[in-house]
Amino acid sequence: MTVWQALGIVITAVVSFCLSFVLIRLLDRLRRRDAESEAREIVHKAEQEADSRRREAELQAKELILQAQAESEKEFRRIRGELHERERLLDKRQSALEEQAEQLRRQEKIVENTQRKLTEKIQDVNRRKEELTKLIDLQRQTLHELSGLSREEATKKLLGMLEEELQRETGALILRYQKNLAETAEEKSREILLTALQRYAAAHTAETTTSTVGIPNDEMKGRIIGREGRNIRAFEKATGVDVIIDDTPGVVVVSAFDTIRREVARIALTKLIADGRIHPARIEEIVAATQEELERHIQKLGEEACLEVGVRGLHERLVNLLGRLHFRTSYSQNVLRHSIEVAFLAGMLAEELKYDGQLARRCGLLHDIGKAADHEAEGGHPQIGAELLKRYNERPEVIHAAAGHHDDLRVENPYTVLVATADACSAARPGARRETLERYIKRMEELEAIAGSFPGVEQAYAIQAGRELRVIVSAKDTTDETAARICHDIVRAFEEQLTYPGEIKVTVLRETRFVEMAR
Repeated sequence: MTVWQALGIVITAVVSFCLSFVLIRLLDRLRRRDAESEAREIVHKAEQEADSRRREAELQAKELILQAQAESEKEFRRIRGELHERERLLDKRQSALEEQAEQLRRQEKIVENTQRKLTEKIQDVNRRKEELTKLIDLQRQTLHELSGLSREEATKKLLGMLEEELQRETGALILRYQKNLAETAEEKSREILLTALQRYAAAHTAETTTSTVGIPNDEMKGRIIGREGRNIRAFEKATGVDVIIDDTPGVVVVSAFDTIRREVARIALTKLIADGRIHPARIEEIVAATQEELERHIQKLGEEACLEVGVRGLHERLVNLLGRLHFRTSYSQNVLRHSIEVAFLAGMLAEELKYDGQLARRCGLLHDIGKAADHEAEGGHPQIGAELLKRYNERPEVIHAAAGHHDDLRVENPYTVLVATADACSAARPGARRETLERYIKRMEELEAIAGSFPGVEQAYAIQAGRELRVIVSAKDTTDETAARICHDIVRAFEEQLTYPGEIKVTVLRETRFVEMAR
């Protein structure tokens, strides 16, 4: 590179720098001029906007002032109206007060006149009282002179007469109230019993345990007997029943006093006949399986009864005994269904009388529990049931209800009476218990014959299926006292000579009626 070339480059750079400097200064001056004009324009716009806002503020202030003036005028008119209304009310009250004051002045005059009249009457009464006192003293003195009695003696005699009269009136009042109470109690008791009986509608078809087993043909009888009688002996030994095979076609009779054993034998024999394999080993196997199956069925029946009645917390042995009652009948009435019905009726009666319905149902369900074990112990089923319930820690009310529902004990709590009532209602329902026509007619004739054997009895009628006897005695040959004695003697004769469920009501009719219960 030559010196001239380098000098040219330097000159070019210097010229370029100068031109750039001049251009920058020129652009800067132009930019300042634009900024100043823009600033003047902004200031002008700000002044215009401030002026417009000032005018708007003035307008708004004027509007607010006008609005405040309108509201003030409105409020002023309202206050002025209220003042006018209050002024009117005050005027009205003032008029009312003036009228009341006038009435008070008139009443004061009336009271003054009344007080003056009362004072005059009081003075007149006092004067007459003094005159009456003088007359009474005079009459008392005259009576003493005529009767010859002193004042104390006359007072004593008068008090004695009053006491006798009060005693007569008291006796009549007591008899009247006793009669009303008896009528009310009888009406209320009938209403409660009818309500309970209508609320619980139970089935009354009497159930019995079957003691006969059908066989397909007479050849099966020989197979049941077995070679030299080994099958029938094994069956009777395993079940504890007697099997009667006679000439009756198509039937084998199973006989036993124990209904559970008889049911086991019936089911087992039915299974053996259906199976066809009848030999001692098979008999023992079928009988054992049937016993286990029936025990489970018995336990299930007891649990279902408790669930139906709503009784909880029973001992398992008591539940099992309840299930056994399904195979027990009383006058052809199933004892388990009878116990369930008694439980419901006793609970309803207890609730009507404001007692514990749950406890009453428990008492009713367990009242005949002794019938499930009366073949295993001595004594009647009430005593056996009470002992069982005591053994399994039942409540005293439940134990007493089981022991006393046939009036064997003195009643100590109301639940025993409720259970006895429900028991009688369940047994007396139409169709609940049945007997043969011959036995029914014989029992009716016995009742009428015993009553007719007493002197003075003209007619005797057994009614209500033998639960009541109406006796008509001669009015000529008897008196009220002898009629009452005849009623008592008939009751004693029934209790000594007859056996019957429940009780018999004996009614003797003459000029008066005497009623007693044979229990």
